[in-house]
Amino acid sequence: MNNLRRLDLNLLVTLDVLLSEHNVTRAAQRLNFSQPSISVHLAKLRDIFGDPLLLPGPRGMRPTARADELREPLRQALDALAHAVSPASPFDPAKASHTWRVAATDYGESTIVLPALGGLRSAAPGTRLAVLELVPPRIARQAEQGEIDLAFHTSEGAPPGLRRRALFTERYVLAGRVGHPRLKKRPTLSQFCKLDHVIVSPDGGGFHGVTDEALAEAGLARRVVLSVPHFLFVGSVLASTDMVAMLPARLVRDASELQVVEPPVEVPGYEMAMLWHERCHRDPAHQWLREYIANSV
Repeated sequence: MNNLRRLDLNLLVTLDVLLSEHNVTRAAQRLNFSQPSISVHLAKLRDIFGDPLLLPGPRGMRPTARADELREPLRQALDALAHAVSPASPFDPAKASHTWRVAATDYGESTIVLPALGGLRSAAPGTRLAVLELVPPRIARQAEQGEIDLAFHTSEGAPPGLRRRALFTERYVLAGRVGHPRLKKRPTLSQFCKLDHVIVSPDGGGFHGVTDEALAEAGLARRVVLSVPHFLFVGSVLASTDMVAMLPARLVRDASELQVVEPPVEVPGYEMAMLWHERCHRDPAHQWLREYIANSV
């Protein structure tokens, strides 16, 4: 360790060239140094390694046994260092073999991951994608530790300290089964409140949401009879019962089994965002993935 502290990169580069040229003058020319400077470097190297390293010979200088031992490890170390500090190479998705990990709810899977998936498989066929369950309190730690590359979350609820890119703004619509007797046209506010409502409660068991807050401001309340943790189940419930639900518009825009109407109450929407950690912000592969997903939604 003490020897490492005494070394600098110039000394190692000089030694590598000397072991290649076996000549101080030629080494100086290759490195664009003066010959005295190379001689000074060699003197420092001899002191650090406790070995002459290069000895005068009939045709220049010949390496010692210790110098021969250093030649290959030194070359490999300098190559690795050069690779580490070289500019990042352009990302070629057609040749990539990355495994990307994203965190999303079932809503994020349907509205963000699914629209991007087909094109992603075509553009980067050698890559893999893992979708992890989105647990909001874990997002920041998972991103910092490299457990996830991206998370899809509302901008309002995004943890601080992460990079963010807005993907789209979502709004709520009222949905029920095709042929629902109360959804042939937009219901009145009174009719809306009397319907049997399903609510998605990500934390589990909740019967109150943004729609109820909007109704409460008008002194009204609706009848919420079912609370579920995921959106996936709601579609089946609505298609097979007379229950209704206030759902994100993107989630039901292609649901042919559902009747969708504008609700009689104005409910604030939300902005969906893509989140990532600073550590991968400038990585070419990560930049490509972010841009691809943003252009797919």
